[in-house]
Amino acid sequence: MQKPLQIHFHEIEPSPAIEARIREQCQELEEFCDQIIGCTVTVDAPHRSQHQGRLYQVKVHLTLPGEDIHSTHAHHDEHAHEDLYVAIRDSFRAVRRQLEDYARRRRLDVKSHEPAQRQGTVTELHGDRDYGMLETEDGRQVYFHRHSVLNAAFDRLHVGDSVRFAEEAGEQGPQASTVHPEGKPHAQG
Repeated sequence: MQKPLQIHFHEIEPSPAIEARIREQCQELEEFCDQIIGCTVTVDAPHRSQHQGRLYQVKVHLTLPGEDIHSTHAHHDEHAHEDLYVAIRDSFRAVRRQLEDYARRRRLDVKSHEPAQRQGTVTELHGDRDYGMLETEDGRQVYFHRHSVLNAAFDRLHVGDSVRFAEEAGEQGPQASTVHPEGKPHAQG
């Protein structure tokens, strides 16, 4: 996170154990999505029922590029939220679901703004390990997996074949999300 985690307590005494649990939950969100700019958590115990104890409410607010995410579900009538740890868990689960939706939307946005398809040449094939490498027109190496090759044509590819491909950022560098074989390069004469 670019900004430090903020934890606020209302109508409840601050607790190092509760703070530690919140920090742990935030760390898990950060491990899932490294684009979180900031996180603010408010712990509140405003509701005292005649038939039960306090019902804790935990609000989580995440700041992300272009969007904010909030845990919005109020748990006023859930007996389980008499346990503060359960209230924390449920609020972070709600935020995690929204964060997963955010990550999916971002991936689609990135893919939809990619240039059409690029030209490349197959430079390596490793059929025993289900991957190959392409060289782009500007000399870069791009990884592709067997499942990225359209029409199950991986086994029909040869080093030197021309392909069209769509590129995306992979975990270890550029990778082709789709590879469309075009055949052997034409000899120039």
